[in-house]
Amino acid sequence: MTSPKEAEKIAQRFREVFARIAPGAVERESEHRLPREEVAELAALGFGALRIPIADGGAGLSIPQAARIWVDAAAADSSLPQIFRGQFAIVEDRVHTSDDSREDWLRRFLDGEIVGNSWSEASGSTTASPSTRLVSTPQGLRLRGRKYYTTGSIFAQWTDATAADDSGETVAVLVPTDDPGLSVSDDWNGFGQQLTGTGTIVFDDVPVDPGNVIVLTDRFSYQTALYQLVLLVVQAGIARRAAEDAADAVRARTRVYSHGLASRARDDGQILAVIGQVRSAAFAAEAVVDRAAAALQRASDLEPERGSEAQRAALAEAELATAEGQVVLAELVPEAVTRLFNALGASGTSTDLGLDRHWRNTRTVSSHNPVIYKQRIIGDHLVNGADPLRLWGVGTAVAADGQGATADPAPEHRPGETREAVARA
Repeated sequence: MTSPKEAEKIAQRFREVFARIAPGAVERESEHRLPREEVAELAALGFGALRIPIADGGAGLSIPQAARIWVDAAAADSSLPQIFRGQFAIVEDRVHTSDDSREDWLRRFLDGEIVGNSWSEASGSTTASPSTRLVSTPQGLRLRGRKYYTTGSIFAQWTDATAADDSGETVAVLVPTDDPGLSVSDDWNGFGQQLTGTGTIVFDDVPVDPGNVIVLTDRFSYQTALYQLVLLVVQAGIARRAAEDAADAVRARTRVYSHGLASRARDDGQILAVIGQVRSAAFAAEAVVDRAAAALQRASDLEPERGSEAQRAALAEAELATAEGQVVLAELVPEAVTRLFNALGASGTSTDLGLDRHWRNTRTVSSHNPVIYKQRIIGDHLVNGADPLRLWGVGTAVAADGQGATADPAPEHRPGETREAVARA
């Protein structure tokens, strides 16, 4: 594992890049200009490969060490870590695999290639299976279907798609994005995180290398928790940038109110208290990331002991840590980025400042996975000892036999049981 001193050197190199990227964030968003150059630069510098071990030629960062750099990226532009979210996950999986493809994939990542995500479907899927199909044909395996919420794939050389194979099992399929049968659209119409390249992918009989097909439940066991950690990272970065933007605006403000407390806004105690509240929220958000990342590191350390009681406990801890973090940050960060306007007056709403993007972005991230379900899962664990669900599905509800709709497709889950469905991260 990389020493704290070396990890700090790596982080500082990236901070220098983020310092150049950050000033253009408002303009990119106002012009809806995808950060293609920024993503390519970060990929070339190894931003998507921080977790590759030193023995394999990588930086060898721990999850907490990598997550702190991810937060720095989110503070520069909240789109960036979310764009790399699928990449972070596939790197984690390839690091832990022992199959023959491991070395080839790690080399690709070290050379700057990245993988986007294409798991979710806007329609057609059920809670048990995607509608996208991996089909055996006389010409070989072919991928057919349509995905939405395909974050990062428009920037990437590869996309990580889920599909049902001929036997009905859900698999993850890695396919190159430059295949003629694959098209990616920037048609995400959410009011926040607009530059993540989240949109539609169509797979029109795309050829698939059998070596790039992975049974979904065979992938690294804390994958859902890692996806959720990246959302916490985005929240922490938004909070930090919002506090810094608000402080800059107060520092530059020359007009004051006659019933204020000082002749300069920067000396007004009430205004300073507001900035202090926003910055404290950012501090708390980053502490949440650190705590959750440490839990994921414990799960990662025990991945070689998959199935053991210790590993199962570490998985539950990682899932709960990310869930608890989201419950807190889903309220804390939107509240903080709303409160900052109390320090600025009407001029703070200027579109030139783009401060509204912080609320739109945090609210979008907070809506990514329903926080109400996380609240229930946490409570069920605390009261009844129920393990959290590690892989879960989104789509039309199906009964246990897969035939009919039901309002409650999942059975009760008690300690020691495994309940898995298809993840829609």
